This record gives sequence, C-alpha cells and structure tokens, in this order.
Amino acid sequence: VQLQASGGGLVQSGGSLRLSCAASGRFVSINVMGWYRQAPGKQRELVADITSGGITNYAESVKGRFTISRDNAQNWVYLQMNSLKPEDTAVYYCNCNAKVSYKSVDYTNYWGQGTLVTVSS
Repeated sequence: VQLQASGGGLVQSGGSLRLSCAASGRFVSINVMGWYRQAPGKQRELVADITSGGITNYAESVKGRFTISRDNAQNWVYLQMNSLKPEDTAVYYCNCNAKVSYKSVDYTNYWGQGTLVTVSS
C-alpha cells in the first residue's frame, strides 16, 4: 500500500490549506485513514482520522478549524485546514490501516511521505 500526500505549503496565519492523500496498491479494504503531524523537536501526533463509515476524530487543538473527509470509492482522504496558526507548522503525514489479504482479518498500518505545512505569523 502506498500513500501519496500533497497540498502542503507556506501560508499566512489565518489562512487555509487543503491536504490530499491517495492510497494505491493492492489491498482488500481500508478502515481508518488519517493525518498526523510532527513539529520540530516534538513527537508525532494525531491530527484527525476517519473511518470507512465516516466517523471522525480530531485533536482538541484543531477542532472547529480542520475538517477531515474521505472518498471511499477512490481511496482518498482530505484535510481542510482553516484559520491556520503558526503552531500548526509541521510535517503532515497521511496514515491508513489496510487489509491486504482475504485470508487474514488483520489490518496493517501504513504511512505516507510527509508534506510540510508552514504557517507564518
């Protein structure tokens, strides 16, 4: 399973960006897709995730500003980021849990490459 993220960049405080991530490769199904971020000197943290049924989960710090959505048919996940703050500056990583075999009930976790989001004050 490969995850290709895009949409990062430089934006001023208060601005918006939309991140996109496409899952490709051989898999049976994907249950959870999400976004994590890692700021310099800090641990990677969950930003938001979404199940195949559309149930969402957000970090407290982004609630009301970020919206995660998903296209199950095309295996895309998006993160609309509004009212961005300098503290949102980080490398954002796409993540998913995918089932790669009909013979197994197990899901495997996959990471995409990061995309840098920089918010200037």
